[in-house]
Amino acid sequence: MSLVRSAGLRGFRATVAELGGDAESYAVRAGLPVAALDSDDLLVPDHAAGRALELAAADLRCPDLGLRVAARQDFGMLGALALAIQNSPTLADALECTSRYLFMHAQALSLSLVADPYDAPGIAALRYDLRPDLAGFHVQGTDLGLGFLHRAILYLVGPYGLRSVELPYQPAAPVSVYEEFYGAPVRVRRPAALLRVPRSLAGRSLADSNEQLRRLALTFLEEQSPGGSGSELLPRLRAAVQRSLGTNPPELATIAGLLNLHPRTLQRRLGDQGTSFAAVLDEERRQAAHRYLTATDIPMTQVAGLLGLSEQSALTRCCRRWWNATPTEIRRAERALPGDRSGVQRGSVGTTMEG
Repeated sequence: MSLVRSAGLRGFRATVAELGGDAESYAVRAGLPVAALDSDDLLVPDHAAGRALELAAADLRCPDLGLRVAARQDFGMLGALALAIQNSPTLADALECTSRYLFMHAQALSLSLVADPYDAPGIAALRYDLRPDLAGFHVQGTDLGLGFLHRAILYLVGPYGLRSVELPYQPAAPVSVYEEFYGAPVRVRRPAALLRVPRSLAGRSLADSNEQLRRLALTFLEEQSPGGSGSELLPRLRAAVQRSLGTNPPELATIAGLLNLHPRTLQRRLGDQGTSFAAVLDEERRQAAHRYLTATDIPMTQVAGLLGLSEQSALTRCCRRWWNATPTEIRRAERALPGDRSGVQRGSVGTTMEG
């Protein structure tokens, strides 16, 4: 189980009330403390927060609930991290400190700048990863987080040339609702949640940045951070591995560098917690493989690449070890189920896309 700061639920009570519902009843049904609806600083199970959103969206017949809550949220809910972001000299610096300290707000959430999936000249992508639990995707949670990210960038730099939005599911709300919210084309059933942006965006200067305030905020964040030596190491490691899969080789030295640790130090601290880098990497690959095989029709060679595996045969060996079945058998078995019990939306990925 991983935790999320209750500030992420800001706006949920008001949005539900506006729709004629009772936010507290959804909190109770989802296993959330009611106090989480009005406090920013409680740590609550992320799956419970996601379930509260999904329950409300279904009961109130509001499939764009996540976007509506995002529209009510403000940058200040990030606390000291917001201060550090606002006072960064460039958007790239803001993204770097966000990636470093975002785990303090949501352990299962990661944000990274990656290559454009369509190789369009001058385009990069902001990848938003909300790790799904065994029940499948948190559609409303992803809508909420990605929507907040979009609005945060608008707040920092104004219109930023958003090229398109990629969603890893087929939303229940019309795509036109999403396109109105983002002001850009929206593509569904894609491998990951992305905002495709001009590569030059990272170098955009932030107005009125104050280096002294930024240093104060970063010092506070560092003091609050366990530095990777305590219980937060595993969530940070998992987030770093998730960001690297399909983009960078998920090697020990590379991941340790992302955590500002020496590889031997990382291995020693993981050993103290009864695990290893290899075990964590294998688990992240297993979860990602299950998601790609059961929730999309991505070709097997592409699935292997997204997992950081060198070839399709390596994917087959892994699947046999994990589930005693081939990738094709896993995909066929999921299709044979009488209904989608996991709540995951399935779909295909086009082989050619316009940049």
